Amino acid sequence: MYAPERQQEILRLARDSGRVDVLSLAEEFQVTAETIRRDLNALDRAGLVRRVHGGAIPAGRLDFEPDLAERESTAADEKDRIAHAALAALPADGSVILDAGSTVGRLAAAFPLECSLTVVTHALPVAARLADHPGIDLHLVGGRVRHRTRAAVDGWALRAYGEIHADVVFLGANGFSVGGGLTTPDLAEGAVKRATVSASRRVVLLADSAKHGHSHFARFGDLADVDLLITDSGLSPKDAAVIEAAGTEVVRA
Repeated sequence: MYAPERQQEILRLARDSGRVDVLSLAEEFQVTAETIRRDLNALDRAGLVRRVHGGAIPAGRLDFEPDLAERESTAADEKDRIAHAALAALPADGSVILDAGSTVGRLAAAFPLECSLTVVTHALPVAARLADHPGIDLHLVGGRVRHRTRAAVDGWALRAYGEIHADVVFLGANGFSVGGGLTTPDLAEGAVKRATVSASRRVVLLADSAKHGHSHFARFGDLADVDLLITDSGLSPKDAAVIEAAGTEVVRA
């Protein structure tokens, strides 16, 4: 099958099912994952699909948001490397905010036993991972819990973050770029993310490279708001240099 024929079939599958993923397509068409990524990138450039974590969705569905289980299994190796690199950004003591997100959740799971920190989070999975940690003084922010992310949102959460000033926030995002800023599909979730940035002296973004260049409905900040981006080696040195030129340090794990 020639590339244009394969891409036409991929587009049909995306429109029929609402989403396609790289590994399933590679198996179905008996080609490499890299070939499928090139196909999806070509369809993305043509405006026919939008690239998302591990695959693509039909163009026009910028509100698409994978559920927590799907995000946990997407780019797992990259997220593990990012989480372990993020341990170096933990303060020796003091306070941190942990945002909702699968990569931030991996960071929480990797906290060393000797950690002695005050941790604030509005994410139930993050809180569950740290609830029994002997050195963590854990504060759980309340609010309406979104089923898709298991994160508290709305006024209660916003008020709580308005009352604190942490040393560092470890932030998640569904999309990031110098031009497009920091984005996520849900406005309420974006508002809480914005509040965590305002509540912190230092902002560390944990985001795998597949999120670079993608934009979602709710913009909650500029990439310039981020002091340190920790991503994986899939972000090209050229793209990393552009981000650093705009004022954000980049670590490619």
